Order: sequence, then structure tokens, then C-alpha cells
Amino acid sequence: MFRHLLVAIDETPAAQVALSFATALARDEGGSIHILYANRVLVGGRGLAELSGPEATALVDTAVLQLLEEGIDATGSVSTATSFTIGQVIADAARARRCDAVLVGSQRRSGRWHPFGRGTRERIIRHSTLPVLTAPAPLQVPRRRRRPGTEAAWPTGTSTQAVR
Repeated sequence: MFRHLLVAIDETPAAQVALSFATALARDEGGSIHILYANRVLVGGRGLAELSGPEATALVDTAVLQLLEEGIDATGSVSTATSFTIGQVIADAARARRCDAVLVGSQRRSGRWHPFGRGTRERIIRHSTLPVLTAPAPLQVPRRRRRPGTEAAWPTGTSTQAVR
């Protein structure tokens, strides 16, 4: 189905989930993966980007090596983009490499803003004719807090007699 994937990564944990998801897809199809990191130029940063050139290259190299160790044919590249052109840059890279789909990671939002997240997926969809897949973020179940001094030996609503 998708033999050639472009995986757009960033420096968040969602990138690892996207790589794992892409690995499973490529292994099933016997396909190849191209890793792309779109290094955003910071607004008002006078040419500074989110990561330096060597940091961005190291991020992509690490992802490519991880895929190669899994036996997946993988390549990688770094591009420069702004917040406004990131969707176009990713879509153009996928088109130039003749990919079948674009894969991005997802994060569950908790009121925080992250520069790679909000709107990036929509911008890629707007500029690409390819399917844009979103790797699901791992579900993080919050632990219930106990009041100090209470022991919760049994789930709420059950008694010891009902369990026996």
C-alpha cells in the first residue's frame, strides 16, 4: 500500500512513536523510509533556527541508523522552513522523493503550545496531494491521587465480601 514513506520528525517524543509506526508499515510492505527534519527559522531570530545544523543532522542520522538497524531501507535530510512554509517544504520533499504518503507524529495536548505541533499537519494536508498519516501518541493515563493517610486496598465501590 505505502512502499515509500516520508517521515517528518522533530525533537519531541512523538518522533519516536512516528518512527516505530513507520518501521511497522515499512516492514509489512517491504518499503523504504525517508526521514525529514524541517528546521524552523525562529521568527525574529535573525537567521537562527530551532536546532543548529549539526544538531539537526545528528537528529536525522540517529533516526536513519535506528531504521537501518531494523533492516529498513532509510535515507534522511534536513530542510529549512519557517512556520508559514513548513507544510509546503514537507509536501515538496515528499513529491520530489516520489513518496506514497507522509507520516507525522502526534502529541496529546494539555494546554501547552509546541512549535512543531499545532497546525503543521493541516499545513501539510493543504499543500500535499498525498495521504498524511498521523502516528498516534501513546496514551498517558494520569494516576489518581490518594489522600494522605488513606490506604486504597480495594477499588472504589467494591467490598471485601464482593471480591471473595
